[in-house]
Amino acid sequence: MNDIGRSGDLPPDELLKKIAESSSDKPAETVLKTNRRVLSRVTDGIYRRPGSAIRELLSNSYDADATEVIIKTDRPRFGHITVEDNGIGMSREALVHLIYNIGGSAKRSSKGIELGLTDSKNSTLSPGGRHLIGNIGIGLFSVAQLTRRFQIITKRAGDLFRTVAVVILNQYSDEGLTSDEKISSMTDNEFSEEYEAGVVHIWNEKAVDSDSQGTTIVLTDIRPQTKETLQSRDLWAAIDSEYEESELSRQKPPAFHIGRVDPANSGLLVGKDNAFESLPWDPNDSPLTSFNLLVTAIWDKIDYGTPNPQLIKVADYYLQMVWELSLAIPAPYVEKSPFDLPLNDNFYFYELPVALNEPPELISYNATKTLRSSRLMGDAAQAGIDFGVQIDDLRLARPLRFVDLPTTNHAVRKPILFFGKCSERFKGFSSRLSGGPLEFEAYLMWAPKIAPTEHQGVLIRIHGSSGMLFDPTFMHYQVSEQTRLRQISCEIFVSKGLEGALNIDRESFNYAHPHAVYIKKWLHAALRRLATVQKKIAADIRKSSREIAVAEEQKALSDVVTKAWQEETDDPGAKPPSVAFDRSPNQSSTSEPGAYRFRHDIVLGKGGRYHSQRSDSIEQRLRAIVQLLAAFGLLEDLSERQQERLLIGIREIIQDQ
Repeated sequence: MNDIGRSGDLPPDELLKKIAESSSDKPAETVLKTNRRVLSRVTDGIYRRPGSAIRELLSNSYDADATEVIIKTDRPRFGHITVEDNGIGMSREALVHLIYNIGGSAKRSSKGIELGLTDSKNSTLSPGGRHLIGNIGIGLFSVAQLTRRFQIITKRAGDLFRTVAVVILNQYSDEGLTSDEKISSMTDNEFSEEYEAGVVHIWNEKAVDSDSQGTTIVLTDIRPQTKETLQSRDLWAAIDSEYEESELSRQKPPAFHIGRVDPANSGLLVGKDNAFESLPWDPNDSPLTSFNLLVTAIWDKIDYGTPNPQLIKVADYYLQMVWELSLAIPAPYVEKSPFDLPLNDNFYFYELPVALNEPPELISYNATKTLRSSRLMGDAAQAGIDFGVQIDDLRLARPLRFVDLPTTNHAVRKPILFFGKCSERFKGFSSRLSGGPLEFEAYLMWAPKIAPTEHQGVLIRIHGSSGMLFDPTFMHYQVSEQTRLRQISCEIFVSKGLEGALNIDRESFNYAHPHAVYIKKWLHAALRRLATVQKKIAADIRKSSREIAVAEEQKALSDVVTKAWQEETDDPGAKPPSVAFDRSPNQSSTSEPGAYRFRHDIVLGKGGRYHSQRSDSIEQRLRAIVQLLAAFGLLEDLSERQQERLLIGIREIIQDQ
């Protein structure tokens, strides 16, 4: 494959000429070069798990205006992975720029406009107008964590050829380039030195479908450690180990898994009666239905003996990865966006004012409207509704549910939804200090149960994308309300700003950045107000329940007493006499005929000992007992003091029941 010659030291235009003359039999060849600083970023675990690397490939597809991405694996063996999209593809010039500029993205620059990778007037937008996700230019090479060899096949609409590149990466770790000791001892000049990272073979192939477009990434020779992770090898080894030690205490297989491979023979599956996998969908289900069934199965765990289902315990790594990808990418919701829920009485709806110290506003019910239509809110949550991703037989959607949640014994049975938006210009500060304007929308949902438990916390999206998943600390919220925080799930949709606060792995923030500081302050103020509202709703419900219970008890007692009076007097219209417990020092001198009056403090006790819902109930019961005794004439021969002593005895008996 050296007929054209090595072109690693050639300028890009010379390499382009060689590609134009190339074929699969006579490819152009170049040395893949980068500096050690970028190399350490790509290879030293910046993308810590296989799912993180695949997420970066999906980000590239999104930035290329793809509407459909198909990921195929040969699970559970994972000998290869293919990621195919229908985006705009790359020209030869764009591909060469990518190869020569690892860590130097053409996006968000005039170079991106020149190469057709961005909007012709705004380099922060894709040609189709999407806000770009990628930034630093190493996303494609995140696959170095998965394999040392991969293929890029790309084509733009109208081209009569497709460009194919085979990238073979060097084994960096063998040279100790990324060890902590080595890195810490390097100078800036050493970090900036070029390093030969691998070899790229590039050629053109004729295309019969000139109108087609898109990019396909083919990963072969998957690294052994990557395979082991995708196959959940550690999990199955632990299960086997515990099985041998104790049948009773052994760890059980996850409820949902894709099957397992015999570690002694990676080509053989392990199972019983040809049942190799355990999945909540059938092979004939559509990809979207299959994913919906997976989400439903996780929630159903609450009703089947797992009150707080954890994804990490009920699913193997592959399904966890799929779930996390569905949360990370811009995608539609599995059901409805919270901003598109009808404003009916299935929820408590509140809007958060702009001022952080003002109370939230209760939103009136109107089942014909949604928050989007009535409050012009929720557009930031729409990112990704035209972006479809399918991995094997699952079509991804945001696995977040807001309706048909499981019922509990909690006083508040309905979810509480808080909505808010913010546009902060940081007036009086230069953009260098403030990071520029910040705009976002958000919702916070309180519900008796949040499933899986990994959804407890805050998920921050920038232009619909997130690499951090849910933060259960709510950006280090210090208030000790752990029970309530475990009942809150929140998403913040940033439409402008915050990108400067992202760390290079896009899985964490620099919390000292002004935008992160502002969002943290906003979120904590929202959490305090949500806690206040939830407490008040719960208190009102308990008060209403007590009042209903008192009224029901009073009616039941009244029915018993009235029936007795009517039967004993043989008068259908007879009514029992009134009974009063006088709180004044002296009994009133006036009283209706036949009424009974007693000294409250003598019969029911002094002070607040009995002043409660319980004491009110006892007073009601004593009143009914007096009326019942009177119906049978059992009080007529007793003096007032004897009557009081009788009631004191009865009260002491019933108050301990």
